[in-house]
Amino acid sequence: MSLLREIQASLISDEPNLGGVLLKLRLLAARLGSDILSDWVKHEMSGYPNDVDLPDYRVIGVSFKGTFSGAFGSGINNAPIPTALVEQHAGEHWSNHRVRQGIAAIDDLVKNAQESGSLGLDCSNLILLLQGKIYEDYACNDIRGSISRSSLVQIQSEVKSRVLELTIELEKSIPAAAEIVLTPESTENIDEGEVSKIINQTIYGNYTEISNTGDSAHIEVKAIQGNAEAFEKVLEESGISQESAKELSDIVKSESPESKNEPLGTKAKQWLLNNLEKAEDGTWKVGISVATDVIKSAVKGFYGL
Repeated sequence: MSLLREIQASLISDEPNLGGVLLKLRLLAARLGSDILSDWVKHEMSGYPNDVDLPDYRVIGVSFKGTFSGAFGSGINNAPIPTALVEQHAGEHWSNHRVRQGIAAIDDLVKNAQESGSLGLDCSNLILLLQGKIYEDYACNDIRGSISRSSLVQIQSEVKSRVLELTIELEKSIPAAAEIVLTPESTENIDEGEVSKIINQTIYGNYTEISNTGDSAHIEVKAIQGNAEAFEKVLEESGISQESAKELSDIVKSESPESKNEPLGTKAKQWLLNNLEKAEDGTWKVGISVATDVIKSAVKGFYGL
């Protein structure tokens, strides 16, 4: 049986071993020559370092409860704390927990939470940030954060689903991928560009990665469609100033592309002409040609072209 079909068979078994599935997928990635897939599998198995962006399915909500004391022995126990208040006074990162552990650690967390249905988080620092901001005239004595077991189970399901969808797409679009076996054989009939396209679309969704060297830019499209914040981040990371990125973001949100081949609308075109001098005078940390390519590709990604 080929590696790809072994992976599929494992996924649809009654009790799939996700760790074993990912090991086989990593071997398949090596046979396909795909660094993108190999990196994703490595992170899913060993965990995501702090400098690596997490997939959306690994960001899960946190609920909070607190204990408060007031005058004359009064108190409020196990009172729910609105996440909106937590975000307002402490930041969004408190209400959205980033799960960076490898899949084996997540499996253990799911097992440990089987009876309670949730896992607790250390929120001792949050007490200081919310002191006096929840109930007037009441002191905050304790805050407990928890994430539901079902959120962790959903991470497992998302990984399984994406791996299965990937193998189906590879089998359908690149038949030679379905013939790869454990023993190394030639993969000369496999289009690596097509493999990368399928992996990006299946694992990451719409993808935008921009890197530039000198006067040339390497641009791939990544998860920014309709997302103004992600659009601005792409521009800033390429060397365009934060102020300029925000200006262009406001413009592309307010108008439509001229065509599929010409993503810039009338206002965006005029803005680009007025601002390219910033690439010459050093305000932007990127050259004119690269800046133009980056902006057009980012706008295409935002509009989903």
